[in-house]
Amino acid sequence: MIKNDLFLRALKGETVERPPVWMMRQAGRYLPDFMKLKEKYDFFTRCRTPELATEITVMPIHQVGTDAAILFSDILVVPQAMNIEVEMKPGVGPWLPNPVRTMDDVHKVIVPDIDETLGYVLDAVKMTKKELNDEVPLIGFAGSPWTILCYAVQGQGSKNFDIAKKFCFTNPQAAHTLLQKITDTTIAYLKAKVEAGVDAVQIFDSWGGMLSPKDYDEFSWKYIQQIIDALKGDIPVIAFGKGCWFALDKMAVSGASALGVDWTCSPEMARKLTGGEITLQGNFDPSRLYSPPSEIKDMVCTMIDEFGKDRYIVNLGHGILPDIPVENAIAFVEAVKGYKK
Repeated sequence: MIKNDLFLRALKGETVERPPVWMMRQAGRYLPDFMKLKEKYDFFTRCRTPELATEITVMPIHQVGTDAAILFSDILVVPQAMNIEVEMKPGVGPWLPNPVRTMDDVHKVIVPDIDETLGYVLDAVKMTKKELNDEVPLIGFAGSPWTILCYAVQGQGSKNFDIAKKFCFTNPQAAHTLLQKITDTTIAYLKAKVEAGVDAVQIFDSWGGMLSPKDYDEFSWKYIQQIIDALKGDIPVIAFGKGCWFALDKMAVSGASALGVDWTCSPEMARKLTGGEITLQGNFDPSRLYSPPSEIKDMVCTMIDEFGKDRYIVNLGHGILPDIPVENAIAFVEAVKGYKK
């Protein structure tokens, strides 16, 4: 029995004394102890070593006080398992030396055996669950098929993912074949995480907002819907599409337990678009954590008032930035914990 089950209760839509709080990318780069590990071990070593992933996952629970843990990993472990080489280059970020650009390239992409290729993630889940000792729930995650395709085809991060979009629009058959392979792998991966012990899962559609609403339906949402359909009977699923406010109405009837909202959509609009019956998560601008702690507290309380304390999970509208002072992150969390209507 999880001692602090606020997060899980909010996902079920139950009445709570205050909303739960966690932060995307909370297990990482703004914490001094994380930076010490970063100096010793490269990025994918940290992902692939269960002891390190566990240590990093638990850090913010003890140091910042969030109501849920999210496993330290990366969305790009999935393409790695699918026979797509991924490196993390300092100063560049994700780098894929052999991007997928043709149907022949797509045929070389495999739907892997999850235990064989991503067993280290499952070991990290089990180890982290043990370390958390039922203090708070553990979230597992994956990138959306579209977001994974963006990296696989573009070969690196991008402001507009023009090469990835060109691939989809000039070779839709290859694009859909690749998207389905990523979807099948992601479903198997998340189901394995559920079996290993995670308490909820989140799908990150970081680049969904790059598409028009029509193209979003074709190249992103229908694959996310497959994942939700496959998982929703087993575990709460959170769907988060950055820049995808235009799809919130269909997301609200997808069977997801909660929807993430970024800072470009107001709480009032998010509630209106989703019909007011589904749990929402978000949507504090990560850059606003540069504000003084007293201002952060006021803004957080206003945000909770606007979303309402029930069917709501306090979070950022995207990942925490690397140079945010730890005391500001703590102020964000403490504002929620001290919230009174």
